[in-house]
Amino acid sequence: MLKFIRNYFLRISISRKLLLGYGVLLVLLVIISAYSLINLNWINAINNSILNADLPVIKSSEKMIDLILEQEFYAQRYRILHNMENLEHYRAREAEFSQIAEQIANRSDQRELLIDRIVQLHIQYNEILSKSLTRSKSEGARVSKVYEEKIKMHQEKIIALIRAMAADAISDQKHKTKVTTSIGDLAFNVSAALCIIGFIVSVTAAMLITKNVSTALRELKLATSMIARGKFHYKPKIQNKDELGDLSKAFVNMAKKLKRLEQQNLDTSPLTRLPGGVFIEKKLNQRIALKQPIAFCLLDIDNFKSFNDRYGYARGNQVIKTTAAIIRKAVIELGSTNDFIGHVGGDDFVVITTPNHYDRICRSIVKTFDNTIPNIYDAEDRQRGYIIGENRQRQNVSFPLASISIAVVTNVHRQVVNYIQFGEISAEIKQRAKAVSGSNYVVDQREEAESKSKTNAKLISLKSRNDSSGI
Repeated sequence: MLKFIRNYFLRISISRKLLLGYGVLLVLLVIISAYSLINLNWINAINNSILNADLPVIKSSEKMIDLILEQEFYAQRYRILHNMENLEHYRAREAEFSQIAEQIANRSDQRELLIDRIVQLHIQYNEILSKSLTRSKSEGARVSKVYEEKIKMHQEKIIALIRAMAADAISDQKHKTKVTTSIGDLAFNVSAALCIIGFIVSVTAAMLITKNVSTALRELKLATSMIARGKFHYKPKIQNKDELGDLSKAFVNMAKKLKRLEQQNLDTSPLTRLPGGVFIEKKLNQRIALKQPIAFCLLDIDNFKSFNDRYGYARGNQVIKTTAAIIRKAVIELGSTNDFIGHVGGDDFVVITTPNHYDRICRSIVKTFDNTIPNIYDAEDRQRGYIIGENRQRQNVSFPLASISIAVVTNVHRQVVNYIQFGEISAEIKQRAKAVSGSNYVVDQREEAESKSKTNAKLISLKSRNDSSGI
């Protein structure tokens, strides 16, 4: 019979194993839970009373004594130095004392009379202190000594009352703690007895839950810990064919996705939320491997350093974010869903699209950039068409308004085998684009042999501020 039951448990799913294994504990669990909840509610009510009534009073009492002493300290400094900063510190302590006293009064009705007495004495104390600040200097040392004696007397009375209040709170706390201890002990004893009974009843069923289940759970726990440490490559060693096996596969897939997300977040620009160099390289190499037609666009903001020097990093960041938004809008509206936008860093961006899309994307970016970015300049600089700044020799020179240069490299006319080659060619073409004033884009249309001679390069340029003729 026992062998039959054991084999049955091995064949069924984990959910049924757990259901059968712990089903026998249901009645005892209900009893333990009900009894525990009653006692926990009782203990919780007492603990809340300690936390909300006693402990704040104890803590606040120490603070109130410090504030009383600090009031006198800053009052004395003010009488000597007549420094308004000391007077402000004095008044701040006075206000904080009153605030704490009000909080205590709201928390505990039992100490209302005591706190009211403290507040009354504190008001009198403040009146004496205030008078001492205004009269002691003009009325002489004898009057000053009288005030000091009154201040000391009221101070001692207040501190004594505060300590009495704290002592009362401590006594109340000890009593409540003793009560909760007694309740907890009784609840523990009863619950322990019921748990022993439940253990005896369920031990047979528990022994039938297979060792591989517990092993798999421990392995999943270890895998979770490894992921928490950032080791996403760890794979749980689970051979189960049941739900735990499926969970293990799902866990591995989750770890892979978490690793990708972490890499993406680390490589994403915090300013533009666009992926950076690692993902740009990955996306480009994927398309190269699939032998897809590629148009690699490298975008650079001209005269950005002079803008930063003139307006500061905050408005410089605005230019970067606005440029990113312009690029994103153009790609979404005029490109395809497979197009990619990246932020290399600083004022450099990348768009990976197809040869049949780059022309209208670049035209839109150039046009929108020239219509938008000048609005970030001050009206005076915008109307003038340039800004005045210092060069490296600390000489005042004029810098044109920011423009955008785009270098476009495709694999239509030549074979481009990797990310580095695209980068080298686009860097060369970008220099050609930046050599032309104003916003423009330049397309490398050289054949393989022609690319070795820069003088024979076939380039196309669009000058948004002048014309749209090809070069």
